[in-house]
Formats: sequence, C-alpha cells, structure tokens
Amino acid sequence: MRGVNSINPYPITRQAFYAQKGMVATSQPLAAQAGIEIMKKGGNAIDAAIATAACLTVVEPTSNGIGSDAFAIVWMKDKLYGLNGSGRSPKSISIDAIKALGYDEIPSYGWVPVTVPGAPGAWAELSERFGRLSLSEVLEPAIQYAEEGYPLSPTLAKYWEKAFNVYKEKLLDNVFEHWFQTFAPQGRAPKVGEIWRSPDQAETLREIAETKAESFYRGELAKKIAGFSTKTGGFISEEDLANYKPDWVDPIRVNYRGYDVWEIPPNGQGIIALQALNILKGFSFAEKETADTYHKQIEALKLAFVDAQEHVAEDKYMKYHSGELLSEAYAAERRKLIGEKAILPQAGKPLAGGTVYLATADGKGNMVSFIQSNYQGFGSGIVVPGTGIALQNRGCNFSMDSNHVNALAGEKRSYHTIIPGFLTKDNQAIGPFGVMGRFMQPQGHVQVLMNMIDFGLNPQAALDAPRWQWIEKRTIELETRFPMNMIESLAAKGHEIKIQIEANEFGRGQVILRDPKTGVLVGGTESRTDGVVATW
Repeated sequence: MRGVNSINPYPITRQAFYAQKGMVATSQPLAAQAGIEIMKKGGNAIDAAIATAACLTVVEPTSNGIGSDAFAIVWMKDKLYGLNGSGRSPKSISIDAIKALGYDEIPSYGWVPVTVPGAPGAWAELSERFGRLSLSEVLEPAIQYAEEGYPLSPTLAKYWEKAFNVYKEKLLDNVFEHWFQTFAPQGRAPKVGEIWRSPDQAETLREIAETKAESFYRGELAKKIAGFSTKTGGFISEEDLANYKPDWVDPIRVNYRGYDVWEIPPNGQGIIALQALNILKGFSFAEKETADTYHKQIEALKLAFVDAQEHVAEDKYMKYHSGELLSEAYAAERRKLIGEKAILPQAGKPLAGGTVYLATADGKGNMVSFIQSNYQGFGSGIVVPGTGIALQNRGCNFSMDSNHVNALAGEKRSYHTIIPGFLTKDNQAIGPFGVMGRFMQPQGHVQVLMNMIDFGLNPQAALDAPRWQWIEKRTIELETRFPMNMIESLAAKGHEIKIQIEANEFGRGQVILRDPKTGVLVGGTESRTDGVVATW
C-alpha cells in the first residue's frame, strides 16, 4: 500500500480509526462496544469476535441470527487458521422431495431452504480452541441486550420495516406466526429509538453458553428445533443436528502485488475474489478514477463469477478445485478475454492440476475476520417457538439441476456467499477485511483491496469510495455518486448501466490493518450503515 491518504475525492469519507490495545469493527455500535468490553475484561481478539457475533444476532436480526451459518479466519501466534461453520442440508431432503411439494425452484421461505445452523457451533469451537474467557462470559453482553432490550438504530429500523412489509405479504401460513410474535410483537416493525427485546433469545443464548452449544445440537434446544420441524412439515431432524460439527480448513490465497490475500476455500465464494485478483495483477493501474480501471475490474470479476457459478460447490463435489481455478496459467488464459468492450462471460475449463461482518484485533497481535448470515434478511421466516431462534434460508443457493456440482442433495453444504478475508505480507499479519451482501461480497473484496493496495487509500477511504456491482451478462449497477462522464465512458465500452439508489445493495464492509513494526491498528467501517469502530 502506498500509505495513508488523508485527502481523497469521496465526500462521505471519515478519517480512519487508530488504536493500540484493541479494535472491533462491525455494523452495529452496541455489538462493537461489547467486543471491546470483553477485551478489557481479559479476553483476546477471538473472545471479542464471539461476543460481537453473538450480540449481532440480537442487535441486527435483519441480517443474521442464532440460526445462521458462520465462517472465520483467525491469526493467532503467527499462524493463520480457517473455520468453516456452515451447516449441511437435512438428510431427508432431495430434488425429488422438493418437486413432490410442487416446487420447480427452491423457495425463499419455509422449511425447504433451511439448513443446519452452524453459527453456535462455530462460536463454541473458536472459544474452545483460542478463547481466554468462558463462553458464558463472552455471551453475556448478547444475553443482556436480548433480555433488557435496546433502541433500534436508523438503518436497522429501515431494513426491519422493509422485511416486515415483505413478510406480511408472503408469510401467510401458520408456521410463520412465531416470526411475527418475535419480531413484530405490536403488529408492525419497531421504529427508530423504540426498545425491542427477546427474552426467549436471551434464554437460548444462555443455554448455548452454559452447554458450549451442545444443547443446540444434541440437547434440549435440538429437540425443540427438530420437534417443530416434524410437527410443521420440515426436513431437519435430531440426527441432522447431532451430526453437525464445524471444520477447521486451510485458507486459500493468491499473491497480489506482494500481499497474500486469503479466503476460506469452497464451498464459499471467496475464490471469486482471488481469481479476479489473479487476473487483474497482470494489468497496471496508474489511476483509480478511469473508465479503463473500472472496465478491467468488472470484466475480471465477471469471468471469475461465471466460473464459480459453474464449478464451485462443496469441495468433494467439484471437478476443478481451488488450485486449478487459481493457477497462473488459467489466470493468463482468462485475462486474454478482456478487451476494450464488455463481454458476455462464459465459464472456462481449467487445466487439471441478509449478512454481518466483523473484524477484531487485540494488543498481542491476534486478529479475527468473522462473518455470519441468514442469507436473505431475517431468513426463512421460521422461528422455533419459545427460543427466539430464527432459521436461515441458506438452502436457496442449491441448484435444482441434478447434474450440477451444487445440486440439492441430503447432507450437503451449499455454495456459500459469506466470505471473511485476511491480508498478510512477508508472513506477517496485515489484517482482516470483509464486505457483506450476498453476491456483492467478492466484488466488494476486490474493490476495497485494490483501493488500498493499488491506489493507496486508507481503510476508511477505501470503504467509502463509490462501488459498482456486476449483475448479469453486460449489466452493472453503479452507486449514485458515480459522475456522469464515468457513466458515459463505461456505457461506451458496452456496459449496460443501472443506477442503484439503495446504498445497502453495494455491501457493508469493515477493515482493520496492523502495522507489523509498531503494532498500531488502523480501522475503517461502513458509512452505508450504522457501522462503527470501537477502540481501546
């Protein structure tokens, strides 16, 4: 990176945040503060990440919940670790079973898209291996917010109301009544500044803490989840829950201009960001704000995306694996397809060979990149009675094509959109980064990383810079802050442009970087939401 730029062309940019003893960056102030308080009580960056993640299930239920999946990349004692906390589909589900229910595609709501939640198991696994405090201590802030309540922040209230308006039109079956009882107890979405609480969620979090998540997968909570599933026509059983365990994995990487960029391997889509960077490193970018720079970024990500849509699934089902998709030879072949005009991308054949994100760092050099999600908003609309557990709808990402590598089948992990990222250089940690938002995530990773590495922006300026998003074919969406001359120049290159006024469609990110020489932390948070960096 060229250094910290305190002057930049983006009017909403705030100054970056600095600290030495600890830092937590996420989309909700209460959750970030909870993470810092855990550090002050003697916890490390891992304890802070778990505390923040658990708090986010309470203070941002519009994006994640106890019934979510999670992934993490951990830097601990000069080594990088990856944790895949995504759950599998129920054993009894299949394409034929879904078609027998009258569906030609996987619905967004109800039991069909529900997979085994991985987040509670991920918290317990991280705590057991790396935490300094007990899980009960670490989850206490989340329990307190659920029990006593908290006032809604502006962005949270906006998306809560948006989700409620959708759910009241679509969730008409009695199976969804517990969602409305939990998240709209007054018959409407809570408003800005109103107190919302969930005593059931507090009790569930307490039981998860006291049993180290055993109750959720093999105890009383598991019985409640499976019992409600059986009673209301779901697929998840006690056996499905009991068989769940997070997996420790080796993160995958590419080297981009001297920096190693790390992602969790498939079933996650982090490989898209790596493949795009692998293609882009063959070009030189003298300036950020040129049509040529944006054009090449867009084209590289298009090529990476169509490859992922064709080839990425749970690793054991993939024909082409990470090493082949990320090879220098394959990147060179894909790079040749990028010319002066927008292309209609097609998948290649390599040679054989709603989401929350948080970043934490402590004064000892430990750092965590952590992400968890329901997939879409509040998730499936299924809330398990008496628990406050809102179940995710992650199964929407499966394919109904039985010949596809990501075809729906029992006991299988789906293609996964949520991806934590991490940056190192010369075998030293630089720091965690992430941008949430479904298929915007790898696109956000590439844009934010290039803003810092190629164009020298500090983390806050890198996050605040205008973003774009490839949608399909030659269609891209641009934020309203793109100047007209840039829009016209990209259109001249064959891009079909839509202006998106909803800032949340471009993801919400966090970055923490550490100076290897001084240990000073510098962070940035998302200006498109209620994001904050808590410092110590």
